[in-house]
Amino acid sequence: MTDVPKTHPRYLSLTLRDTIVAGVAQGITSVHGLIAHGRGEAFDYLIGETTQPFAIEAIHAAAAMLRLAKHPVISVNGNVAALVPDGLIELGQVLNAPLEVNIFHTETGREQRIREHLLKHKARSETSPANVGVEGAPDVLMPTTEAQLSYIDSNRKFVHPDGIFKADVVFVPLEDGDRCEALRKMGKAVVTVDLNPMSRTAQQASITIVDNVVRTLPLLCKEIREFSDSTAADTVSQYSNEAVLKKALQHISRCGNG
Repeated sequence: MTDVPKTHPRYLSLTLRDTIVAGVAQGITSVHGLIAHGRGEAFDYLIGETTQPFAIEAIHAAAAMLRLAKHPVISVNGNVAALVPDGLIELGQVLNAPLEVNIFHTETGREQRIREHLLKHKARSETSPANVGVEGAPDVLMPTTEAQLSYIDSNRKFVHPDGIFKADVVFVPLEDGDRCEALRKMGKAVVTVDLNPMSRTAQQASITIVDNVVRTLPLLCKEIREFSDSTAADTVSQYSNEAVLKKALQHISRCGNG
């Protein structure tokens, strides 16, 4: 997949770049997703390409919020489907939550290709339960015209009536700012993963994990499994997204001045 030697100091970052490029070739990721990934990669440099304490704090709160959710849903776009399909499946299993395909750029057939990609990684088709790849695998829901989000005009307003439309908490890694704002206006809690603490998504979300999604998902799944229900509510109530974003920006500022 890559000719970058494993001894290269940025081997992992460059292989992720190759993964996104491969996603475009497979028709999973939009070419616009390449730009979004590059922007995120720049911020990953600034946080040292490692999961920082402010991200750990947000992951802990996110685990509590998702653990308490009555109807959590995991939103999947092209970039996240290409980067962490197995992590999405694991999170769906841990939460007993469906995955829902939701994209901004709707090139012909891309939604369906994302669905098929998730099924290959052992998710389950809502319309064909026989496709279960592993016990307890999450369903893959598709957008419909039967349910639409308010406060948004793009293609991302189309959702599944038993998925994002019904959700109380939506996990939306690598999110579009417009939809994040719309979800919040509709009274839904939003947990996002965004390397840019200044983005509209980061600022609008209930909990923003400023980290690379490939590092976040294993940690988040582990936290959810280990979380005590008795402390989850206190953890969420004591969390301040504004304070965590401030810590992330201070860290970036120190790196820029150092």
